[in-house]
Amino acid sequence: MSSKHESNEFDVVIIGAGPAGYVAAIRCAQLGLSTACIDKWQDDNQTPRLGGTCLNVGCIPSKALLESSELYAQSEHSLSQHGINASKISLDLGQMMRRKNNVVNTLTAGIETLFKSNKVTWFQGEARITNNHDLLNKVVRVTLHNNKNLKLKASNIIIATGSSPVNLPVAPIDNNLIVDSSGALSFSEVPEKLGIIGAGVIGLELGSVWSRLGSEVTIFEAQDNFLSIADQLIAREGLKLLRNQGLNIQLNTRLINAQIKDHKVQVNYQTSEGDQSTTFTKLIVAVGRSPNSSDLFENETELEFDEGRFIHVNHHCETSLPGIYAIGDIVRGPMLAHKGSEEGLMVAELIAGNFREVNYQLIPSVIYTHPELAWVGKTEQELKTSGTEYRIGTFPFIASGRAQAVNETSGMVKVISDKQTDRILGVHILGAQASELIAQAVIAMELGSSAEDIALTMFAHPTFSEAFHEAALAVSGNALHIAQKRR
Repeated sequence: MSSKHESNEFDVVIIGAGPAGYVAAIRCAQLGLSTACIDKWQDDNQTPRLGGTCLNVGCIPSKALLESSELYAQSEHSLSQHGINASKISLDLGQMMRRKNNVVNTLTAGIETLFKSNKVTWFQGEARITNNHDLLNKVVRVTLHNNKNLKLKASNIIIATGSSPVNLPVAPIDNNLIVDSSGALSFSEVPEKLGIIGAGVIGLELGSVWSRLGSEVTIFEAQDNFLSIADQLIAREGLKLLRNQGLNIQLNTRLINAQIKDHKVQVNYQTSEGDQSTTFTKLIVAVGRSPNSSDLFENETELEFDEGRFIHVNHHCETSLPGIYAIGDIVRGPMLAHKGSEEGLMVAELIAGNFREVNYQLIPSVIYTHPELAWVGKTEQELKTSGTEYRIGTFPFIASGRAQAVNETSGMVKVISDKQTDRILGVHILGAQASELIAQAVIAMELGSSAEDIALTMFAHPTFSEAFHEAALAVSGNALHIAQKRR
């Protein structure tokens, strides 16, 4: 381990401690590189926290609330099917939020412990690269939370500053009645009527949480197609199920503006039928995220950006300047924690002189509604557009013994394979535990598996994963537990 950090000189300085940055920091340190990580995150009590958006106000707290709200919904509506009669079910939202906060605190404290055990130096404050000279010489200036100023010198810099929710001028955030995704994780009471702008991952997950807890939820989406990034067979079925749960999802709806009137939010919007207006107790703006690239640099630099202010990088996440890398939400590709983490691992290995790549064709996507949606690889619409010949196998969970036993029969597994080679091109899942099942598909596709390879693999019975097996069998018309024509 180098001792250069004693004079604020490091082999690697990482800006940002979200899933991309903290993973990169830990791996760099494991590889024997003197490593510093700068992060400015503070919680509501001004306590520095590692983990970035994902751990503090994103992936982790939202999944904690999704789990709690689903248990509440099951207690109210589903237990009687199992012969369990529970009376006087009540909601303690305060305790639900405390549990969510405890989960966050445990995980962020865990990263701090990992930093200490791996000898990563954590600077709690805001990083700045003040001019092109500093950038070329790999100098990062830090203003600590105690207002002390430091100057760090690095052999390599990794920029991992993440992203922030997109704000809409026509629906200005006031952190009270109109909130972004972070504010929607901390409501002190269940809104009577909740509006959400955006039917993407964040809007659907937050809408599910508050709908289960008693809100009347309306989600406005500008696009004609629901979840256009997903396979449309799976998306259409998912839309039906979510609407049946009570989510009022309105497609092809354009927001005109949102105004606060009489302590409520009036939303004016436009549909094919003309201008409309309705009033909500709270409004969540969930129209995507933008890269945090503006605050890091005080002046113009030689770094290249695209039109969306993402830092331009090559396949190995190196910027236009040697020794300066950018990873995670700040660069091209889906804004997913696991994508950023893998990029962090890749860059750490490359800096250490090793080889590693990220397979950008096999990044799994998950929406943690109930049932869950998950997919990897190509969608059917993408293959049609490219002219690729393919075969499809589907298997509904209603035909699964395990799904029947646990009353989780909604959804299906869809396997798409190349018509000529049978190699799996895409797997799309709507159903319980889809987030776990999709890992099997990622591994199979990473190893170049064919649908026949999966069909010839033994799966435990009874399990949800058997649906993947059956869908692979169905590609060639050989599914066992559904009727289909032989091919």
